[in-house]
Amino acid sequence: MNIVVQKYGGSSVSDAERMKNVAKKIQSKVLKGFKVLAVVSAMGDTTNRLIKLANEIVQRPEPRELDMLLTTGEQISASLLAMVLNEMGINARSVNAFQLKIITTSDFTEAQIKNVNREYIYQSLEKYDVLVVTGFQGITEEGDLTTLGRGGSDTSAVALAAYLKAPCEIYSNFPGIYTVDPKLYPQAKKLKYVTHDEMLEMAALGAKVLHPRSVEIAKKYNVTIYCASSFSDEEGSYVVSAYENYLEEPTVTGLSADDNQIQVTILNLPTDFLLVNKVFEVAAENNLNIDMISMINDHDKVNVSFSIVESGLENVDKVFNGFLKNVDGTKINYKNGLVKISIVGVGMRKARGVASRFFKAMENIPITLVTTSEIKISCLVPTEYKNRAVNILAKEFDL
Repeated sequence: MNIVVQKYGGSSVSDAERMKNVAKKIQSKVLKGFKVLAVVSAMGDTTNRLIKLANEIVQRPEPRELDMLLTTGEQISASLLAMVLNEMGINARSVNAFQLKIITTSDFTEAQIKNVNREYIYQSLEKYDVLVVTGFQGITEEGDLTTLGRGGSDTSAVALAAYLKAPCEIYSNFPGIYTVDPKLYPQAKKLKYVTHDEMLEMAALGAKVLHPRSVEIAKKYNVTIYCASSFSDEEGSYVVSAYENYLEEPTVTGLSADDNQIQVTILNLPTDFLLVNKVFEVAAENNLNIDMISMINDHDKVNVSFSIVESGLENVDKVFNGFLKNVDGTKINYKNGLVKISIVGVGMRKARGVASRFFKAMENIPITLVTTSEIKISCLVPTEYKNRAVNILAKEFDL
């Protein structure tokens, strides 16, 4: 049985015409002898509208009930697409997370997949050519509906491909993966290949083509992901485990810009590293997503800086003001209006002088924080320098 997993995003199924276009893409696979698992997102901005509705009705929607609400979006698109396929003569059936037994953790709104009922899928594909699967969702061991976080339909599709050892195709309004977001840099080049490691960094750093968790699964289970447009037959991009031997590793593969960053600085901490460590323990206990970190000794004091996304500021303020209220002399400063600019490339492991070129190119742009790994360099800069930084680095590294 030749199985392929395809995922279609919200823009791909946003109206009747686009849904019929998706059905034709699925039909072409069926005619080539494939059994298709078509994972779909909610139509258009349905999820955003449901979240807005919940927030209009109550001040703080209870996470379990919010998931119960949000999972309705994908069921609408799955059932409608199955209707279209059946009318075209394709034997299709819509199925949800409960029917597929996509078992997840109980972390409502951010659940993680634990298991999938493969036997049900195989048995269903004996009867049907296409299973239209509700993406973005699962169920707990107790039978409660959960969602996998924003962009979770990517995660659903790659997880199914990993469990079934099948190829995975992700279709959206992007015709592939670009070196830079073409909206920021119109001269950006489309990549034919990008590695899991590079895509993982790019996704985590703000590139919106794939959800980071989907790439983590793809890397762990060696799933090749094909990313292409729902609206054309133009060849897309392949996310692979490694470049083939005959392909030279590019030094820098891509550049990303992640908006709405805030730099938090805790001043005048005592030089007690148990206390400094406690700062990060408290952050982890409160699910604060801390990113770039800097620690500077100032005589008998330590100043700790880190970055967070803007949406987490209220929680940070509450958590750390409470934690530090009995530590004399400490002060928390916030610097907002920042953007994280990053370059990524597995070739940076071997190439020399990349950091020198990066900082030389950025010499006239104020940088407030820096972090690096063996395949990335990231820095925080004021938002007003965003376009300038993107253009300078894209030209410097021929992106």
